Amino acid sequence: MAQTQGAYYVPHGSHWPIIGSFGLLGTVGGAGLWLNEADIGKPIMALGIALLLFMMFGWFGTVIRESVGGKYNKQVDTSFRMGMIWFIFSEVMFFAAFFGALFYARTYSVPWLGGEGHGALTNHYLWPAFSAAWPTNGPGAVGGAFSTMSPWGIPLINTLLLLSSGVTITIAHHALRAGNRKQLLVFLALTVVLGVIFLGFQAHEYAEAYGHLNLTLGSGVYGSTFFMLTGFHGMHVTLGAIMLTVIWFRCAKGHFSKDNHFGFEAVAWYWHFVDVVWLGLFLFVYVL
Repeated sequence: MAQTQGAYYVPHGSHWPIIGSFGLLGTVGGAGLWLNEADIGKPIMALGIALLLFMMFGWFGTVIRESVGGKYNKQVDTSFRMGMIWFIFSEVMFFAAFFGALFYARTYSVPWLGGEGHGALTNHYLWPAFSAAWPTNGPGAVGGAFSTMSPWGIPLINTLLLLSSGVTITIAHHALRAGNRKQLLVFLALTVVLGVIFLGFQAHEYAEAYGHLNLTLGSGVYGSTFFMLTGFHGMHVTLGAIMLTVIWFRCAKGHFSKDNHFGFEAVAWYWHFVDVVWLGLFLFVYVL
């Protein structure tokens, strides 16, 4: 339906949701078949991912065209803001689950297996040689002996990179509100570059962990929590860098104004969330 003055914009029927549904079905179903060693699993999953990418490109493009076409009003802007807030909250809960697993293993499971509290008999009869020390790959020494990554090398560099990127995107935001397009594009590009450098260092760190430290995803509870937390964070940095790149091209085309730029703000919120999560990772995974 066409928008009328003061009314909430309701778009025409869209084919993107059904395409996204088939994409999700193919991705998850194909992954399940692949894990169960079915040859058809990989191509089905690849097709599902392709459909998801096609859907995201098309659907976001539709929303952008509607936005620059002046079809959204203040009420729609409020809905977008509420949606982004709930999305980031769901991401907070996502990482809280993995941090919770880390804290539970360190605070309860490992000491219990080492004989503390009610675990005295368990330790005495099942794991008498196990010492409750962190990091550990458990009483079964799953994955063999490993070494941990020093927090004062690549992890510290990556922390400085992400903190710097939080500063650059804030400067870019202020430049947008001041109408300074040149400064906006420069500092937004710097934010993307810092994110890409972060990912490069993380890839190098993973190669070092697997190649020289024998620290893998199969290195017991420490290896699994280490790679689940840092890996999913790296995935979020990748998505954030892609979104920032899209926003940069939109800014270069003259999209957004000092009073109407929620697309930029939403990505900035997401990037700051990624920064905060990394600080928690650096402290609780690497340092402590």
